[in-house]
Amino acid sequence: MSIVLVGLNHKTAPVALRERLAFSDAACADGLRSLVDGDFVQEGLIVSTCNRVEVLASSTKENFVETEFHIKRFLSRERNISLSDFVEHLYIRTDDDAIRHIFRVASSLDSLVVGEAQILGQVRKAFSQAVETGTAGRVLNRLIHQAFHTAKRVRTETGIAGNAVSISYMAVELGRKIFDSLKNKTVMLVGAGEMAELAAKHLINAGAAKVLVANRTFDTAENLAQTFGGEALTLSDLNNRLHEADIVICSTGADEYIVTQEMARTALQKRRNNPAFFIDISVPRNIDPRIDDLNNLFVFDVDDLEAVVSSNIREREREAERAELIIESEVMQFQQNLRSMDIGPSIGKIRGQMQAIARNEFLRNRQRLNLTPEQEEAVEQLLISTVNKISHPVMQRVKNSYDEGHNESIETWLESFGVE
Repeated sequence: MSIVLVGLNHKTAPVALRERLAFSDAACADGLRSLVDGDFVQEGLIVSTCNRVEVLASSTKENFVETEFHIKRFLSRERNISLSDFVEHLYIRTDDDAIRHIFRVASSLDSLVVGEAQILGQVRKAFSQAVETGTAGRVLNRLIHQAFHTAKRVRTETGIAGNAVSISYMAVELGRKIFDSLKNKTVMLVGAGEMAELAAKHLINAGAAKVLVANRTFDTAENLAQTFGGEALTLSDLNNRLHEADIVICSTGADEYIVTQEMARTALQKRRNNPAFFIDISVPRNIDPRIDDLNNLFVFDVDDLEAVVSSNIREREREAERAELIIESEVMQFQQNLRSMDIGPSIGKIRGQMQAIARNEFLRNRQRLNLTPEQEEAVEQLLISTVNKISHPVMQRVKNSYDEGHNESIETWLESFGVE
């Protein structure tokens, strides 16, 4: 059994090409039925995201080139795009390299942002689609489940996902460092910028309880507040409501400070000196940096955040080196499992032939034994049990020979027992 992967991703193809080859859920289900023809491809699944389109297949063909070309033609036909338009952007992985690749993808080592968690869910979705369509059999079933196991090991045994690598996630990480828990905290958005909105979503998911949205245009504030089930404010309300916020995220197009040091000092008094922090994503800055001089108030601007993000990316890259060692051990483990799957039918045939010989000998002599039906059944069960115990070390020897690559030994055993 061979494993073949054909695909392209953010490293090999521009987004304009990736979107032409992308599969919707409906197209994926129809495509899988077309992909798995029982000749070149026995099992298959398609991973299609904004950053990659990959076809993973198992095949009985010894010549990888035939299966590769079948998959390339499949992509061309299903997405209605000339093969010449994308073939140079493809990468081909076979056997160990294909196994290693899918383990790295599931573990987020091949992602645009190393360590991001989204890709594992996308692989799970691709596998579920293949299962529902009936194109995932014993090989891909075992392969993808081991990919999930590998991804879990990488996330639990390394720190690859332990540091925020986007400004929006930084808001959550900073909040946890300052407050320990974000439960019941209030977030205030000053302005309705996309980055601020994304940061607020992450904070809500992490436990923040309330969102206040202050904007120069009240209708805009109200629309965004409804997204979070929060409350809309005007900028003129800031001075009276700033003390309610534990976390302030500012993203406006103003040319001056929207939140001044004096406003922050007044809010701190109303908060009875309880800590708060400010994230200023605006350029030019809209939060007075001197607020950071006040006790228990912390200000982070874009440069502060990007410096931390860069440091975290470097840390993730170091952790990725440890993750690669886990990947290699899991690839070796799966190859052993795959070889066992390949030799399993041969071992079953040899053991079945041994059992048949014992059963035939019993039937040939049963009349001379003069046994009751109950005794005959007991004797037959005893014979089969004895054959299984005697054949166990033989079958283990056959398996070991196969694992060591001595295929001629397997053929000798099969010929000895008259099994094809």
